Amino acid sequence: MASWVLSECGLRPLPRIYPQSRTGLTSKSTNLLKLRQSPDSKSCNLGSPFKVSSCSRQRNWALNVAVPVSVPVCEEEDKERESVNGANEQEGGFFDPGAPPPFKLSDIRAAIPKHCWVKNPWISMSYVVRDVAVVFGLAAIAASFNNWVVWPLYWFAQGTMFWALFVLGHDCGHGSFSNNPKLNSVVGHLLHSSILVPYHGWRISHRTHHQNHGHVENDESWHPLPEKIYRSLDNVTRKLRFTLPFPMLAYPVYLWSRSPGKKGSHFHPDSDLFVPNERKDVITSTACWTAMAALLVCLSFVMGPFQVLKLYGIPYWIFVMWLDLVTYLHHHGHDEKLPWYRGKEWSYLRGGLTTLDRDYGWINNIHHDIGTHVIHHLFPQIPHYHLVEATEAAKPVLGKYYREPRKSEPLPFYLLGTLVRSMKQDHYVSNTGDVLYYQTDPELCGPEKTE
Repeated sequence: MASWVLSECGLRPLPRIYPQSRTGLTSKSTNLLKLRQSPDSKSCNLGSPFKVSSCSRQRNWALNVAVPVSVPVCEEEDKERESVNGANEQEGGFFDPGAPPPFKLSDIRAAIPKHCWVKNPWISMSYVVRDVAVVFGLAAIAASFNNWVVWPLYWFAQGTMFWALFVLGHDCGHGSFSNNPKLNSVVGHLLHSSILVPYHGWRISHRTHHQNHGHVENDESWHPLPEKIYRSLDNVTRKLRFTLPFPMLAYPVYLWSRSPGKKGSHFHPDSDLFVPNERKDVITSTACWTAMAALLVCLSFVMGPFQVLKLYGIPYWIFVMWLDLVTYLHHHGHDEKLPWYRGKEWSYLRGGLTTLDRDYGWINNIHHDIGTHVIHHLFPQIPHYHLVEATEAAKPVLGKYYREPRKSEPLPFYLLGTLVRSMKQDHYVSNTGDVLYYQTDPELCGPEKTE
């Protein structure tokens, strides 16, 4: 029987997703190596076929993204988790990142100071005013100088600011911008439409990403392909998917047609992404996106297409590269391979713990500390200006399940090396098994180096 989610967008099915964790590991050191591939497991009955989101059920076009309020956990499961992790700590400090953690989601929540959950719309709006002022100021400076020394600097700076606008709209989609759904929706539409992102279409699919993070089949963003789907791709698609810079230009394609193995569009109200009572939301956002595209066409007639390309077009593609780079590296590229889950092994907590924090140097403040990604994924209702403090408070609870990010230079050029390495190694996962790790296709990038 499919489970259901009750959100502000109505009652909708979530196929094949059961937040249950393994409860039956009977071995110690002899079975530790089996934890990664085929652990024995039993279901933990959570006692309810429904999950209730943190937002009220509304049919208004001004909506928040649904986020889990809590994830129920069985007491027996907690005891079992402690014994499993204890076994991991034996054998010379062996740690299995795919093993269930010895703590609960509520333990992490309790460690975070109460004021970190408070949303201040005045603070949120101050960041909007700041970023919008910088965007228009950069455009005015570039247009006034209008020379080829300034333009490349402008493109990088403005593309980064477009990415900052996206992050603020992202907060609106999560409801972490304010407690006012209408304010969130209006600001979210203005920010995202200005950079050609359909706000509600993205908001709904991003909700799916958070509710299913770390799940091989049901995650929505940068999830691994099962080997069967990977092998079904034609050679050109397979090569482009893992050859830079093409993966870093994928976001507009994803908005129109999603990822391989999935169907639907973020613009079409009848897409597989949406349920019927979300139709008006999607139409509203698509209309706003269309209005922005029409404005750009009109500006091309007034200012000339080449000027619009320099002022808007190239920064837009810099923004797309920022978005693809950041979202990819928050789920890929760790020095040690991290698990993905399916079936009984997946849970909201375990899936969220596979995300990664990243340090972006000077860019941290510009793009609103989006690099503090682990706590954001577990508790997306926390405002971005509290994420750093919340993360520091949660670290003692997370222990080894938190991977400290490498400290960046003023500009995070080191991440390019991480990206290249991941693209050469992380290609697909097995068609079977519930705890999975990326595998490498030697035909694509040559045999994997071993030390």
